[in-house]
Amino acid sequence: MVRRALAQLALISLALLTALPAAAQTPAKELFGRQQAGSPHRPHPLGSYSRGCLAGAVPLAETGPTWQAMRLSRNRNWAFPETLTFIDRLSRFAARLPGWNGLYIGDMSQPRGGPMLTGHASHQTGLDIDIWLRPATNLRLTPREREEVSSISLQRSRGAFVNDSWTPAHHELLKAAASDPAVARIFIFPGAKVQMCRDARGDRAWLRKIRPWWGHDTHFHVRLACPRGMSGCVDQDPPPPGDGCDDAVAWANNILNPPPPDPNAPPPRPRRDLTLADLPQECASVLSR
Repeated sequence: MVRRALAQLALISLALLTALPAAAQTPAKELFGRQQAGSPHRPHPLGSYSRGCLAGAVPLAETGPTWQAMRLSRNRNWAFPETLTFIDRLSRFAARLPGWNGLYIGDMSQPRGGPMLTGHASHQTGLDIDIWLRPATNLRLTPREREEVSSISLQRSRGAFVNDSWTPAHHELLKAAASDPAVARIFIFPGAKVQMCRDARGDRAWLRKIRPWWGHDTHFHVRLACPRGMSGCVDQDPPPPGDGCDDAVAWANNILNPPPPDPNAPPPRPRRDLTLADLPQECASVLSR
């Protein structure tokens, strides 16, 4: 049934692309960025995390028993249903940690996924979640307070180390997230991964999913794997074998002692805006209804 619905969606989308050549040339971020609600389709992530869209997205409740959605004005609290289930599961774990009552949830996806006008290159299929590193002590923040309150940075020395705000609870939260079978990988600043590698005891398999990445000192980015049976959803390649600790140490060392620039390296090419034609064909139908 899922395959049949996907095939019908593709046929409708192809007809729409043919009939609307102007839309095919418009930056996709403008088309998806103006959507205010999800499409009336069966929930289905389409394409890859950085080149896709989301049919039938559902919104995360602004406030739950153990979470609050932040920055509501962005309208980026939409996702695939299993993503919401994961948030409920992890936030209940967080509520049992010392000093935490749950989680503050940052950007997820737009109402129909797709490229965003600002910020993320990924978060396009409803399977990415930014979770604040600030302990969620107050779950009664007003919408205005959720625009004004900020997360906290846990990095020191430009991300090579953690600072004094890092706690064992952060370690346990990230370990729980990485141990969840639904999770494909987690992004956080290099110093945090190095610290977790130093502190981990016993089974270290969960560390493989935690990968160092720039700009993740106030939140960690959870990426879920494509749900079973969701044809047309493209998984990221799995992380390299091993716990990844040597890689994290190398990142930290490069921050502290940057290698000299390569004089033979070609200049970076500006990133081209994706158009609707760059996305899976089904995304045109996701936009049209």
